[in-house]
Amino acid sequence: MAIRISMGSWSFAFGPYAAEPKPLEEVARRLARAGYDGIELNGYPPHATLERYPARAARAELKSLLEGLGLGISGYSADLSAWNPVIEENRQAYLDRFRRLVELCHELGSPMIRVDTGTAPGSLTDREYHAAFHHLADLWRECAEAAREARVVMAWEFEPGFVFNKPSEVAGLYEAVGHPWFRVLFDTAHAYMSAVAGARQHGAKETLEGGVAEFIEKLGAAIGAVHVIDSDGTLYGGDTSHHVPIGQGRVPWRFVAPALGALPRIEWWCADLCFYPGAWEMVEDNLRAAREIAALAEPRAAGEDSPRR
Repeated sequence: MAIRISMGSWSFAFGPYAAEPKPLEEVARRLARAGYDGIELNGYPPHATLERYPARAARAELKSLLEGLGLGISGYSADLSAWNPVIEENRQAYLDRFRRLVELCHELGSPMIRVDTGTAPGSLTDREYHAAFHHLADLWRECAEAAREARVVMAWEFEPGFVFNKPSEVAGLYEAVGHPWFRVLFDTAHAYMSAVAGARQHGAKETLEGGVAEFIEKLGAAIGAVHVIDSDGTLYGGDTSHHVPIGQGRVPWRFVAPALGALPRIEWWCADLCFYPGAWEMVEDNLRAAREIAALAEPRAAGEDSPRR
């Protein structure tokens, strides 16, 4: 099955576009004209929020618009930022919000909902760090069950902007959650900053000799969603990974693309240009670059129907 390419609508709402974000409908039409197979929906204002699409009728209109443009939905980036998931007192509010967002995903036809740990590196003591890891695993296991009921995969995007970003922590948290509908969202820029740069890690720095490709191989079937973008080895605003266009950074695609292609049945690659100035003008170039690296991917093995393979 050929890899389908989408682009995240947040690329035109965050960072350089925050002051004047592109409307979601305009983004969808732009991606359709450029020839993308789909769109990954930004769940933060002013795009596909619960507040903007509170009921089935509004959601049906958005779904109809995207289908009319020939765009599939590769995933949904959930706004859970008001409830830090590592704080135990936030558990019920976080879970309630997550359930509403999963319902939104189900009605839109999104196969995946993206989450993050929501806590800045350096904000927890060693003791708090250990406790937060286990609390988060318990919470996310319950969230994953809600996602299973809606037939939506829950995918965690690790990154240097949030805690638990070492390669061993990513693998460890995935195992600790231990739910078949919980997966890892593998962003190649974040992976570079984790496995190669060791950016913003708690305690001793941890990297991998084989870099991003080794990271993919270590996680294997834990990976359930992919974002492809390059990294120049720096942080955006000293916080999270600086995303640069494919081919303009340090990610060794001749090794990384085949490693991604060897994963079991990853249908979508989201070509992400988050925080990149000029992303709007680079829409076509971004698609061409993503398709070029997709061509390097090896044929992937057929998998089962369960999202965990």
